[in-house]
Amino acid sequence: MKRLVVVGDALLDRDLDGTVERLCPDAPAPVVDDIAERARPGGAALAAALAAGDGREVVLVTALADDAGGRRLRALLSSAGVEVVDLGLVGATPEKVRVRADGRPLVRLDYGGRAAGRVGRWTGVAARAVAGAPAVLVADYGRGLTALQEARRDLADAALRRPVVWDPHRRGAPPVPGARLATPNRSEAGCDPTSSLAEVTGSARGLRSRWEARAVAITLGSQGALLVEGDDPPLVAPAVHAASGDPCGAGDRFASACAQLLADGALPSEAVIAAVGLATSFVAAGGAGALRFATGEIDLRAPDLVDDDALAPARRIKAAGGTVVATGGCFDLLHAGHVSVLEAARRLGDCLVVLLNSDDSVRRLKGPTRPLQSQEDRAAVLLALGCVDAVHVFGEDTPAAALDRLRPDIFAKGGDYSLATLPEASVLAGWGGQTVVLPYLEGRSTSRLVKEAARGGD
Repeated sequence: MKRLVVVGDALLDRDLDGTVERLCPDAPAPVVDDIAERARPGGAALAAALAAGDGREVVLVTALADDAGGRRLRALLSSAGVEVVDLGLVGATPEKVRVRADGRPLVRLDYGGRAAGRVGRWTGVAARAVAGAPAVLVADYGRGLTALQEARRDLADAALRRPVVWDPHRRGAPPVPGARLATPNRSEAGCDPTSSLAEVTGSARGLRSRWEARAVAITLGSQGALLVEGDDPPLVAPAVHAASGDPCGAGDRFASACAQLLADGALPSEAVIAAVGLATSFVAAGGAGALRFATGEIDLRAPDLVDDDALAPARRIKAAGGTVVATGGCFDLLHAGHVSVLEAARRLGDCLVVLLNSDDSVRRLKGPTRPLQSQEDRAAVLLALGCVDAVHVFGEDTPAAALDRLRPDIFAKGGDYSLATLPEASVLAGWGGQTVVLPYLEGRSTSRLVKEAARGGD
């Protein structure tokens, strides 16, 4: 994999996680007990750590303060496998502290937000790192590094020869001319949540002209991203629906993925589409708050929705005291009967996880001509339904093992079953879960659809 150089402002992020069971006696404010602290790199440092977690060789050109926060940030970056070129920061390390209860943010405390320190001088080591990089990601957090004239000169020169991705900030310097891709979010592009796609497109075209960028991709949160190149119609890369998740760090995940993909030869359109998928999975898996950093051990992978960690959203619902519902099946050709059962199942709780038979499992159960659609396609169709929160693919003949991992409160099955004929009932009984049968719409089945299609082909 080609090396990536990240240039930008590093922050120290900390999560203080606890529980809330009471209010202050002197104010209507929650009391957070049993607090556990978790620190991680933030800003450009997070973007660099994410790329390193993808297996990339990463060099971060940044400015670190000589204080406790700076030393902690340096240690976190070292544990993530990121090489640091330090320009030096006169002042305190900027910190963002989130106080959370049961995984939900209560308040954020920012230190050093308004009194930004003074960034040191651009060095020859930094210049050589940028000049020799196959690709550069500029992660600007508006703290002065990208305004250094020597830095801008070298970044502009790099943009003439190789991909430079610029993730801008409202208080930061504009991208250098020739950037392969600029990735502002909706707010940084001058849009608000009520802006239409036509208005977002107009903003993207205006920014592309003003910045002299080759392409601009405006990230739209749960709506994905909109890409403008030249005068062609915009490309909208939609995000997969996820009913829960933590968006903290999603922009860094998106920009980091775009830079890596462009470094490996992808077109901007290909990079944006893939990066939206990675950012969506990252959010669904808990965002930056779910990352673990420790010396000698790091897990930065953002799991895809269709794997074991698809169960993560359900675990968060369960931890917060909510009701988790599961159902299972092949869902080879989704029809009205399926949708009716899935919607009814979702109404039984706060989260619905579909346990989906893998392709091999379907072949064993239905015969060599099935499934008609791959497990990836079947999962994608299910996730497009508003009532489905997550999909987990299992390879066994029954979902018993998957149920044991998830331990839902309710397992719902559509059809003509009784507790005696539903093998999952005994599994649920092991932890006090409830198995229920939901009515199935008369005359709807995948087998009937297949037969009708075959008859029509004759």
